[in-house]
Amino acid sequence: MSSALPPFTLDDLRRVLREAAGADEGVDLDGDIRDADFDALGYESLALLETAGRIEREWGITLDDDTLGEARTPGALVDAVNAHLSAARAA
Repeated sequence: MSSALPPFTLDDLRRVLREAAGADEGVDLDGDIRDADFDALGYESLALLETAGRIEREWGITLDDDTLGEARTPGALVDAVNAHLSAARAA
């Protein structure tokens, strides 16, 4: 992985969520979703697993089940992905 790879952002997550699982018509992913619960946004565990798989493939990291289970909001998932990216860069 290149150390020049930029951090994973909320906009990256929005794109991946749309690609992996689409978006519920009643949810505005372009709004302030950082602290919204994934359930409230219409993303259940299967959609999040697909999202995680896409993140792993695109960003070259592995997200364990604990990370996914603890990341209940988009902000928490963005932070977790960046922590994994930082660890991978340091290795």
